[in-house]
This record gives sequence, structure tokens and C-alpha cells, in this order.
Amino acid sequence: MVHIRDVWVNWFEGEENGYNVCDFFEWRSDDRIEVLDQAVLVKVNRELFDFIENQLLELPEDLLSYVHHQSYLRKNMSRIQLDYCFIATDGDRTIAIDTMGYKTPIRKSRLTPRQEQVVYEKLNEQSLAYFELHEKVEKEYHLLSPHPNELKGLTRKERQLKQLLYMTLDQLYTTGTDAEVRYWYTEWSPHDYVRIQLLNREEAWTQLYSAVKDGWSQKHETLCEAMVKGQAFFEKLWELEQSESVK
Repeated sequence: MVHIRDVWVNWFEGEENGYNVCDFFEWRSDDRIEVLDQAVLVKVNRELFDFIENQLLELPEDLLSYVHHQSYLRKNMSRIQLDYCFIATDGDRTIAIDTMGYKTPIRKSRLTPRQEQVVYEKLNEQSLAYFELHEKVEKEYHLLSPHPNELKGLTRKERQLKQLLYMTLDQLYTTGTDAEVRYWYTEWSPHDYVRIQLLNREEAWTQLYSAVKDGWSQKHETLCEAMVKGQAFFEKLWELEQSESVK
């Protein structure tokens, strides 16, 4: 059994998509960084790594049994034993997991570059316990869990704002009137005003989504800001991201 010490973790809780588990260079000053005094290290095949990173489903029983009570959180001057916490690598990627006592990967964190290097050194020098997922689990994407291609190349702020925009689009689809859907499509594409007025609700919404799903720009940000106005929950999320950019 191989362990590594003094592992900084920045937990992202309840994330089913790996793109929301931010790399070290995207960690923020107000993120809550914790230190694992000791963490057990395991090697997994590519399919199991993808499963751990991009799902919130139950982990294999043999993996859970192996890592049970093998990792400790350092808090003040004490060590807190964690039920199912571990670091997994497939040889190319690393991720830290804490199930918070459950059997699903509730909390996920990337590692610092130094600790990633330690993982790869251990991998080359020692024999790690190895676990597999034999069947690939197909990942289903939708508006509130977008495909990675729609967020590729974006910064942390841009990813968060794009997902906020998608949340407003989802609400628009659910509760918006025909006129509201056409209005917001016109906001995005004012030169298409005449054509948009001839579209039915489904056509207008589908074309708006298709138009915004690629990349991120000032035009996206302007639309997002306009769509969140007057909606307290969305406005709060918007303000949180804007406050990050001025720190």
C-alpha cells in the first residue's frame, strides 16, 4: 500500500463533470484549501479514471474496501481519519477523491504540480494497487451538464458564466412565452429581427441555443448579464463571478 503525504486539496463538491474540477493554476484565493496529512494512492485504468472524474455513481466495491480508512485530513493539530478518500492515477492524469462517507465520489480535487510529480515518481518506483472498470459507462450530456467541447478552452470564469447562461436558457425553455423566446434570440441576433418573428417558439429557442453553444465572447457575456437581471438567484451567481475578476 502506497501513501503520499502533505497533499493540498481544493475540493469541488457534487461535480459530475471533470471540467468543473479546476486545475491548480485556476485555484482562487478564497477557495478553501485543505491538507491531507496522508492519502492512499491507487492506479486505475482509463475507463475507471473517466468514471471517477465524470460521474457521481457508486465506486467499485474492491476499490472502496482497499482505501477504507487509509487517508487522513490534517486539521489544526489533529489528524482526522476519512472513510473513503484516495488519489487515483491512470498514468497520465491524477485526481483526489473523498466520498464523505458515502460510496460515490462526492468531493474531487486536482493536485498541485509538485504533488502530481510525486504521484508519477511513486508510480515508477513502487507497485501500486490496480483497479479496473471493465465496461465503459456512457456519459449523457444535456443543457445543464454540457458537453466538454462546448467549454473547451474557456477560463474558470468563462465556464461558470457559460453554464449560468445555459441555466437561464433552460428556464426560458421551461417558462418563457413565445414572445420572450423570440425577444432573447433577437437580442443575440438583432439583424435577424424580421426572420426571427416568423419562427415558432421551439425553432427560436433551438436556434438561439445553437448560436451560443460555441465558445465564449463579450457578446455571450452581454446576453448572460441581460438574461439574469431581475432573477435573484442568477444575479447572485453573476455577481460572484464578476467579483472574482476584480480581485
